[in-house]
Formats: sequence, C-alpha cells, structure tokens
Amino acid sequence: MSQLPPPVRTGRQQPPQTNEYDDGPFTFRPATKDGFNATVAIQGPSGSGKTWTGLSIASGLAEGRRFAVIDTERGAAALYVNDLDVTFDTLPMHRYDPRDLQKALAAAAQAGYPVVMVDSLSHFWKGTDGTLDQVEKAKSKYGGNKFAGWKDGTPIQNEMIEALMAYPGHVVVTMRSYVHWVLENGSPVNKGMRAEQRKGIEFEFGVAAEMDEANRLRFIKSRCPSFRGLILDQPNGARDIAKPYLDWLRDGGKEIDATAWIDAASSPEATPGSLLALYREVEAASALATPLMHPENGQPTSLGDFIKERGTALKNAQQ
Repeated sequence: MSQLPPPVRTGRQQPPQTNEYDDGPFTFRPATKDGFNATVAIQGPSGSGKTWTGLSIASGLAEGRRFAVIDTERGAAALYVNDLDVTFDTLPMHRYDPRDLQKALAAAAQAGYPVVMVDSLSHFWKGTDGTLDQVEKAKSKYGGNKFAGWKDGTPIQNEMIEALMAYPGHVVVTMRSYVHWVLENGSPVNKGMRAEQRKGIEFEFGVAAEMDEANRLRFIKSRCPSFRGLILDQPNGARDIAKPYLDWLRDGGKEIDATAWIDAASSPEATPGSLLALYREVEAASALATPLMHPENGQPTSLGDFIKERGTALKNAQQ
C-alpha cells in the first residue's frame, strides 16, 4: 500500500488585499432629487423630426445658454440653427467607436456645456467602429467566435452609457428606429418600433419617446409623471418637454456642480483621507462615471478613476 506524503506546514495565509475605494461600507442615506439631470431619448424613423425636436428640447434645457451637439448625421443639426433660433456648437464625428463618444463627452464637460445632445446614438451601435464592429473585430481573439467577442464589446458599450448618464449636465439623444417583425405561426407580426441600439437602451433614460412620420411623439417611458401615457402632435420641445421636466426635477431638488468635486480632487492640499471621503461623496451621488479630461495628461477619464488614482498615488508616496 502506498504511503501518503507527509503533511507540509505552510505559514498562515494572509487575507486577500482589499481596495479601500472599491470595498467601502454600504451606507443608506436620505433620498433626495439633488444632482439629477434630465436625460431624454427620442427615437424614430428618418424624417420623423427627431433632430428638430431634440434641438428644441436641448435649447429649453439650456435656458438660453449655448449647448453642445455631437453630430453623426453629416451636419444635419446645423441646418436648423436659424429656423429654431437656438445657439449651439457642433462636433462632427465620422467614426463611431463608443470610446470616442466618451472622449467627446469629456471635452464637452471640460468646456462647461450645460446640455449635450448626441444626434444620433445609433451610429455608436452599428456604424463604422461602433459596438457591433468592435465585437466583429474581437471575435478573432476567440477563434472566430462572435458570441465570445461580446466579452470585449459589452464593457465598451456599458462604459459609454455610464459616461452619458453621468454627464455633468442634461443629455438629449436621438436614435434611428425600425419596424420590428417576428414570425409567429409562420406569419410575420409587427411588434412595433425598435431603436437601432442595444435592446432596452431606452430604459436607461429618464424620459424616452418615439416619433412617427406625422411628427407625433408618444412617450414610452418616463420617470416624470407629467409625460406618462402622453401623446403630443408636432411638439414644441422647449415648452412641452424641457420646461415640465426641469420643473419636476427642481421641485425639492437642487443642482450639483461637478466642478467643485474636480477642484477638490485636483487640489494640492488633498490628502489620501480627503480623497477617499470625496470618492464616497461622489459615489453617493452616482457620479463616479462623470466624464472629464485628466488635468495632468489631458486624456479622457472619469471622475471616480481620477480621484482613486490620485488618492492611491498620495498614499503610496507616504509609505
């Protein structure tokens, strides 16, 4: 009979190192509307009035200030600048890597635009270098398995949406849509309109609506009670959507200026302790993904990553 090997003594195993930023306490706080911004998605087929309506909403949310338009529609938004009497700056884009949208959002945040409009978000899904392209490129790493390519594509898509939702101002996006048909018992059945973006994207926004060729707008999701079940014919975006949305957000809530957080994170007087406390404050406000340009290297990053990077560096310098 073979003998078992003698036992081997090992030293006491050290517990795995934890990251104080990622492993914070679970703390409940009083619920407030403080810091919430408007997030609006308008979807519809070509010619339904998405760009026109989106610009009108963005103008109303900006309340007379210049806003930013990230334009993937060959400059279509600029055609309406005189017709709508709105003031905005445009950034034309010709490749649609979702990470480039994050860079554009960081640049808009640094410039201080109170509202950013993306016309349209669909290109960052199915356009050149969009999420679907990223998945197609990634599949070669996994033996041509396209399903495995989503290991790369999903984080890119999710980080783009996080950056949109955490923009330090109001957000308006347009999306192209199409009629979704399915076969039931061998016959095609119309299941309504679907946005040309990842399935369910509309539910990321505070307010989502679809427009038809008659320029009729129907709200399909709304956290703001004023819009639930509402249908508007040829809506005035500033009057019919932006104003009631802002009134609801400001009823019991106050705006939060993200520049104060950025200044505190960049301060030469910051300490590891103050930065950890700042991280918890930003985390509680669901603003860790706030896009910004890195104050030192000029590259796009997020507020949470910048605070964590600086706090960790200061702590290491003390050791």
